[in-house]
Amino acid sequence: MNNKIQTMFGDEKFILAMLHLKGDNDQEVFERALREIEIYRENGVSAVIVENYFGSPEQVERVLQYLDSHAVNIMYGVNLLDDDRQGFELAKKYHASFIQLDSVAGHLTPEDDLAFADFIAENRKNSDVAIFGGVRFKYQPYKSGRSLEEDLLLGMQRCDAIVVTGDATGQETDESKIQAFRDIIGDFPLIIGAGVTAENCQQKLRLSSGAVVGSYFKDTFKDSGDVCAEHVEQIMMRVKKA
Repeated sequence: MNNKIQTMFGDEKFILAMLHLKGDNDQEVFERALREIEIYRENGVSAVIVENYFGSPEQVERVLQYLDSHAVNIMYGVNLLDDDRQGFELAKKYHASFIQLDSVAGHLTPEDDLAFADFIAENRKNSDVAIFGGVRFKYQPYKSGRSLEEDLLLGMQRCDAIVVTGDATGQETDESKIQAFRDIIGDFPLIIGAGVTAENCQQKLRLSSGAVVGSYFKDTFKDSGDVCAEHVEQIMMRVKKA
C-alpha cells in the first residue's frame, strides 16, 4: 500500500465521514459540525472530510481552524468543491492530513490538462498533504478522450489514493466499476466515494482500502438529513469485522 496511506491508516480498512456543513447561518453550521465531529469521534470513524457541500469556503475554514487548534483526536481533511487551489491552501494552513479532489484525471481536455498537471505536481512537491483523487467521479465531466486505463494510470501519478463513485451522491457504486478500477490499479489504494451502507460495506471494503460515507450516516439516509449516531455505529461495527 502507498506509504502515505499506510502511515495514516496502517493496514486497517478506513471510513472517512463527510461534514457537509448544513445550517441556516454561520453559527448553526459551526455548532452542527462540532456535534457531528463528536459523534464520528465517539464511534471510531477514521477521519472527517470538511466540505462546502451545503456551506461556504469561509465556513469550511472555521471548522478547519477549530480542528487545528483543539485536541479533538480525529484525523481530518478538506474537499473544497470547485476550488482546488484554495483547498490546498486551507489544507496546508490548518495542517489537514489529506485533501480530496473530485477529479485528478479525465475531466479536462488535453490542452487544459497540462496546466492542471503542473498545478498538482507543484503542490505534491511543496506539501506532505495526501491527495485522494477521483477518476470518472460523480458529476464530473469526461473530456480527456483517454481510456479509463490511461486516466487511472495518470491519476496514480497525481494522487495517493484513487476515489471511485457511481453517478450520484448516495448512489451505490457498482461493483463492476470498482472491480474494473482494481484490475487496472492493482494494489494502489482505492477509496469508494459513494453509496456505502451497513448492508454492503463489508463486501465493498473487500475490494477497497476504505470508503467515504455521507448519506448513510444521516437519519434520513439522504445528504440533507442530520447525522445519526446509530447509523454511524452500525457501519463502524461492520467495518471492525471486515
